[in-house]
Amino acid sequence: MDIPSLTAFLTVAECKSFSQAAEKLHLTQPAVSKRIASLESQLGTQLFDRMGRQINLNEAGRILMPKARQMLDLMKDSRQEISNLKTQVKGTLAIATSHHIGLRRLPDILREYSRRYPDVKLDIRFVDSEVAYEMLSRGEIEFGIVTLSPDNPDRFESRLVWNDPLIFMAARDHPLSSLKKVTTQQLSEYQAILPSSNTFTHRLVRTLFEEEDLSLQTTMSSNYLETIRMLASIGLAWTILPASMLDDDLIALNTQCHTPSRKLGYIIHKERTLSNAANAFLDLLNQESS
Repeated sequence: MDIPSLTAFLTVAECKSFSQAAEKLHLTQPAVSKRIASLESQLGTQLFDRMGRQINLNEAGRILMPKARQMLDLMKDSRQEISNLKTQVKGTLAIATSHHIGLRRLPDILREYSRRYPDVKLDIRFVDSEVAYEMLSRGEIEFGIVTLSPDNPDRFESRLVWNDPLIFMAARDHPLSSLKKVTTQQLSEYQAILPSSNTFTHRLVRTLFEEEDLSLQTTMSSNYLETIRMLASIGLAWTILPASMLDDDLIALNTQCHTPSRKLGYIIHKERTLSNAANAFLDLLNQESS
């Protein structure tokens, strides 16, 4: 059953005339008759009793009439809701981000977003950046705010929002902290604590050591940067963390090797249509990067 046929059916039932219904619908009478015939063929029964020029609903027609009205009303409501999507910012917005970005980069953005769009319910998943890529692939989130992968998959589009410079650091009483200059060789002689080996940050550091054919001593690992900072601050190991995490308990090591920098930003799936709520959030992130 299609909308034009149901509309023709209700109009004929109201007018009790094919010719008047055709005039009201701005159609020819044969066109209206064709739509009614198509509807009757789909249902396998006639809907009107035709007695001369008199046209009345039969039992089947009377059963269909309220349901036809419901279907047309549902279609009208659906069109209106879809039309509202062009202007309204509401609903649930599911996103993923890392704990570090959530703590260090997003509070002001989240506060402003909630102020502007109070009708949006935020569903924020705090996960590792690598997991956010997987969630986006499965359609579980609309976008992720993450450490960007050095080799971004083709199905994703990414945008840089923040450069996140990293610093080698250690506790004040760590042997490396007393050196004026620290070589990669010297770093390799001491225990390090880093995010797990499958993370983008670990891969950046490992590449530095592999370039000099050196190995990393990493018996400890954690994907919570705050935990890594605590363990390093009590002298258990040296580490490399975002510059924003350097505090009085840690000293920045003056290293000879190139200090890498992470790229933080958002990722979206190229084949997904974003909601107004998602686009509004990305607008705030784009303003942050400009």
